[in-house]
Amino acid sequence: MLKVERLAVFIGTANILREVTLHVPPGSMCGLIGRNGAGKTTFIRSVMGLTKVRSGQIDFDQKNLLKVNPHKRTHIGIGYMPEDRGLVPQFTAEENIRLPAWASGMKDADTRLEWIYKMMPEVEDFATRKASQLSGGQGKMVAMARSLMSGKKLLLLDEPFEGLAPALARRLAEVLSNLKDEGLSVLVAESNEKHVADLLDTIFVIERGSIQS
Repeated sequence: MLKVERLAVFIGTANILREVTLHVPPGSMCGLIGRNGAGKTTFIRSVMGLTKVRSGQIDFDQKNLLKVNPHKRTHIGIGYMPEDRGLVPQFTAEENIRLPAWASGMKDADTRLEWIYKMMPEVEDFATRKASQLSGGQGKMVAMARSLMSGKKLLLLDEPFEGLAPALARRLAEVLSNLKDEGLSVLVAESNEKHVADLLDTIFVIERGSIQS
C-alpha cells in the first residue's frame, strides 16, 4: 500500500530524514514511534507533499506519489490527521469533516459521512458546533473524522493521542481497533506505543531521522 524507500529530507541545511525506508502493507496498522524531534511529523508531511523531498521514493497503491500534486493526494484515498488538528475555527464540526469531500468533488460524501458518524457517534452529537467551541479532545475527534472522509485506503495520523484524557484516549483506541477490522491501512506516529501497542502489526522506531533496526 505505502512503500517508502531511502527518503531524505532537509529543512534548510538540517538533514531531518536520513534515508528512511518503511512499508505499510494493505490492511495493516503500523506505528512510527520516536521522541519529539525524531522526524515523525516531517515523514508524514513528506508523504502528504507538504515538505520537499531531497531524494528517495514514495509509492502508494502502485503510484509514484512524488509525481502526484500535494492537493491531489487526498483524492486517491489518503487521509491525514495533523498533530495540531488543523480545523477551520469558523466552520462547524461537520463542515470541517466535509472539507476533503468538497475539495475533491467526492460523489459519495453523504454516504461516507453517515459511515463516519456510525463509527464515531459522539462526533455527530456536536456536528453543528463551531470548531472554535470544541474542547481539545473534541477537536481531535473531529480531525480524526475528517481524515476518514478521504482516507478510504490509508490513514496517516500524527500524534492522535497527544493531550487526550485517559477516557478519550481509550475511546480513540477503540475507534482505531474498529478501523483495523474494516481493513484500512494506518500509520500512527506517536512518542510511545502505550495507547496502541495491542493494535500494531509493525513498529518502526525512528531516532534522529533514521529508522532503527
